[in-house]
Amino acid sequence: MKRKRYSEEKIISILKEHEAGASARDLSRRHGVATNTIYRWKSKYGGMEVSEAKRLRELEAENRKLKHLLGEAELDKAALRELVEGKW
Repeated sequence: MKRKRYSEEKIISILKEHEAGASARDLSRRHGVATNTIYRWKSKYGGMEVSEAKRLRELEAENRKLKHLLGEAELDKAALRELVEGKW
């Protein structure tokens, strides 16, 4: 089965329907997702507006980039430490 990828805007609109009183079971059936997915989205995007969700995505991308840079720096530091200690 092909996975669907929902945008933050669509997820937030689905959650607003849930907050308005629609049951998670009906929403999951209507949008073709599992009921657990609705609750997972609610824990991540609950109470957010679209602009906040976009900002969250930008921050996650920036965090991923910084972690990658930190990992490379740690590898370089370990290589230099081995070079100084004479383990090459």
